[in-house]
Amino acid sequence: MASGAANIGMMDGAYFVGRNEILSWINATLQLNLTRIEEAASGAVQCQMMDMTHPGVVPMHKVNFDAKTEYDMIQNYKILQEVFTKLKIDKHIEVKMLVKARPLDNLEFLQWLKRYCDSVNGGIMNENYNPVERRCKGAKKRNLKVSQKGPKSLQASDLPNHSSVDGTGIHISVSGGANSGGQIQALTEQIQDLKLSVDQLEKEREFYFAKLRDIEILCQSPELEKLPVADAIRKILYAADAKESALAEAQELLTTAMNAVVGGDGDSD
Repeated sequence: MASGAANIGMMDGAYFVGRNEILSWINATLQLNLTRIEEAASGAVQCQMMDMTHPGVVPMHKVNFDAKTEYDMIQNYKILQEVFTKLKIDKHIEVKMLVKARPLDNLEFLQWLKRYCDSVNGGIMNENYNPVERRCKGAKKRNLKVSQKGPKSLQASDLPNHSSVDGTGIHISVSGGANSGGQIQALTEQIQDLKLSVDQLEKEREFYFAKLRDIEILCQSPELEKLPVADAIRKILYAADAKESALAEAQELLTTAMNAVVGGDGDSD
């Protein structure tokens, strides 16, 4: 029952699915109304997604949809890991990171989960699956939607005029008044989105840098390092001026080398 999606690489297209698409997928599939990725940090959503994908495999009566403490969340992830083991899905769950409710960690896991579910059922939901009924099965009905209230320090209605600098270096200026708490929350969400984008870009940069490094090492191998094509590739790799392409110079180098070879053959005849 295990799928190839269990071991998809970090540069797979699955990890470029945005948070809005992930939230829409969760809300449409499970009839929820989540607005933030970290609202799924308890592991209950992941358990029910597996229940929808593999009906009857998840003991839904044990899943705690009201989990708020790390201890309760960990119990949900234990259930999820047991399901993975039962289905022979070779996927390690970073529980300690997920229960911290950090957006990026939870987004990555949900991106993987969506890819896995799509690989099993082609993205088509089981028409006979009732997500609301399954959430209530074996337990009293719980409300999965967590409180949207931020920390008390960000909800005060009479904050004085102030400005602050977030860890990203973005300067935030908020005037006092009844809407100051809402302004801070909106800015905080924008900053979180920017951080997610930066993290994704850094991963992409590292991916392509690793490929360039592999090409450089290949060109340094004894079998290739003296060949004209290796010189041409190095010319592009080591080009210092970012504004001008080194392609034309590399092509000229290759052409000169080829003409020299052809000329040498002609002389020998």
